[in-house]
Amino acid sequence: MKRFALAAMAVLSLSTASLAAEPILGKWRAPGGGIVEVSACGGAFCAEVISGQHAGKPAGQMSSNGSSYEGTVTDPRDDRTYQGTAVIEGNQLNLTGCALSIFCKTQVWVRA
Repeated sequence: MKRFALAAMAVLSLSTASLAAEPILGKWRAPGGGIVEVSACGGAFCAEVISGQHAGKPAGQMSSNGSSYEGTVTDPRDDRTYQGTAVIEGNQLNLTGCALSIFCKTQVWVRA
């Protein structure tokens, strides 16, 4: 499975007030150096690449299950989408994408 250079987050039915408190919101630097912005979108968390070669491309959608996030991660290099999870630890986001639930790859993003 290819590395997902710049992928990320969004999807959950939460009130707008609780979305504002979610720590996943904001800008994250992916290992390749590009910046991905995660924002609230219709009760979900949506990610978009905002800098670098793939600027303007979606990077995924995730929902919160309390302590972590799950949904889809999109590799902007080839627009392939994978099942994904994310866990925030301080200023790091550990993002894992899996093909067929067995071929998984994890990236560590840092708050930009």
